[in-house]
Amino acid sequence: MWRNQQYGKTDLESGARPLYPMMLESPELRWSFIRKVYVIIAIQLLATIAVGAVVVSVRPISVFFATTGAGLALYIVLIFVPFITLCPLYYYYQKHPVNYLLLAVFTLSLSFVIGLSCAFTSEKVILEAVILTAVVVIALTLYTFWAASRGYDFNFLGPFLFGAVLVLMVFGMIQIFFPLGKLSTMIYGCLAAIIFCGYILYDTDNLIKRYSYDEFIWASVSLYLDIINLFLSLLTIFRAAE
Repeated sequence: MWRNQQYGKTDLESGARPLYPMMLESPELRWSFIRKVYVIIAIQLLATIAVGAVVVSVRPISVFFATTGAGLALYIVLIFVPFITLCPLYYYYQKHPVNYLLLAVFTLSLSFVIGLSCAFTSEKVILEAVILTAVVVIALTLYTFWAASRGYDFNFLGPFLFGAVLVLMVFGMIQIFFPLGKLSTMIYGCLAAIIFCGYILYDTDNLIKRYSYDEFIWASVSLYLDIINLFLSLLTIFRAAE
């Protein structure tokens, strides 16, 4: 209790403005945490763009994965590597430099998969998806910070988003085994885009209010996955509409 009051006194003297009403922690510490998370996400996104650009521009890479059995097997392995990496990352997210090494493996393997997903897509479609993703992410981030400062809370979205992702996964499996055509693919992409917009709101709200200072790796992974999944959803929509 005394500690929280001390924070409040320090903040008032320094002129710092709380991020949301009834904020008990130091705004300076929370802002430092938020900046650290966004720097990590920026590096992840730059690495994703660089790896994806190499995979798309160097045609022998995509041809190898698309036309050979070894390439297909390696592609399947690369799909599972990011999810496998999350397991040790869960236990070592506070241990330096292991956490950063695992985060690098997670980011680079996922970036390679994204590059292969874009390899046989027109540059126009990729550019449209990138621009729209950037606009939506920036807009939702600014809105969440504004809403938090007004006292709004998006924690209630958690159960609904979890249920929506389960529905999306089942829908995706149906699409794999029983393709329903372009219209169904567009519906799937639209639903996914809406769901991951919700996740950006939810995870940004958690970044502002709930993540502890030593959870910067998990906060970065969560928002990075939200952005990537939003991009892939929009890519699905534009490809189906092309």
